[in-house]
Amino acid sequence: MTVDRILPTDEAYDLLALTTELADRELAPRAAQFEERGEFPREVLRTLGRSGLLGLPYPAEYGGAEQPYEVYLQVLEVLASRWLAVAEAVSVHTLSCYPVSAYGDEKLRAMLPDMIGGELLGAYCLSEPQGGSDAAALATRAERDGEEYVVSGTKAWITHAGAADFYNIFCRTGGPGPKGISCLLADADTPGITPQAPERTMGLRASPVAQIAFDDARVPADRLVGSEGTGFTIAMTALDSGRLGIAACAVGLAQAALDYAVAYAKERQQFGQAIIDFQGLGFLLADMATAVSAARAVTLAAARLRDAGRPYSVEAAKAKVFATDTAMRVTTDAVQVLGGAGYVADHPVERYLREAKVLQIVEGTNQIQRMVIARSLAR
Repeated sequence: MTVDRILPTDEAYDLLALTTELADRELAPRAAQFEERGEFPREVLRTLGRSGLLGLPYPAEYGGAEQPYEVYLQVLEVLASRWLAVAEAVSVHTLSCYPVSAYGDEKLRAMLPDMIGGELLGAYCLSEPQGGSDAAALATRAERDGEEYVVSGTKAWITHAGAADFYNIFCRTGGPGPKGISCLLADADTPGITPQAPERTMGLRASPVAQIAFDDARVPADRLVGSEGTGFTIAMTALDSGRLGIAACAVGLAQAALDYAVAYAKERQQFGQAIIDFQGLGFLLADMATAVSAARAVTLAAARLRDAGRPYSVEAAKAKVFATDTAMRVTTDAVQVLGGAGYVADHPVERYLREAKVLQIVEGTNQIQRMVIARSLAR
């Protein structure tokens, strides 16, 4: 169904129209086949980059579009409603450009045009096998050796592992705790950086996720983003925005599941009438529609705080929790609406359900988000 949007400018309406056209033409026809094959759609990302959709929140001087986050998130939502893996890839790539844009020197920022133009794909290397939620305890080490850092350790659950052209590596250059963490920008073909075999995931099979081993990988010292010891601040600041991206992806996925369930319920006949006319099913669909609208509203409310330069970390956590929990519930109910048909791969709601689960986990589990929210209430 058509979403009635209020956007801040005429340019934003044109941008959403372009996004919808591209998503219908380039994403929707490919999604099922690529997911079945587990094939990463790298050329689709290049197409989006060349269309200006990978640099929406970034400065025009580096090739970005300087769009407010409330507009960028609605672009993500449209992409996710056609193919979640692509929307997630855009969100992760946008997150991966943030450290250089916000903290890099001019030499590093000279790379931004290729980054946000889609020629260079990024990845964000924060999580580790023994430290996912506890990012401050990461163990990957970078020792200074002249004009280079020598990086050793293992990162885990890295989206775009093996497909990315550059990696943001969060590593320990100092003592324990958050103040000992720094961020390095490394080329993916650096000797000693070895992506491992992709994980066999429940959903998002077109999105490569794997561990990355760092075996004395030498990264030039001028690839330090910010200064030594600021890596944890960079990581956490970026994740606030990344959580909004995942929330928007969840809204788009939930909208897709709702739209498919409604269309099916209008066509499916039982006892001489369309099943949408039965109150039990009609009320279920009504609750789904209400939840999707609410998830969109809370996500955009957090984005508008960000755009206004006001604190938004807690609101981003609320949006991530609510939108991803909504996506899980709505996709589950969409399968129920289709009954047995919803349990087979002939209909996309089966895939939507598998994809929704990961959104409750990535960019900080929903349990971590609830800790953030609870601590804000206790202050």
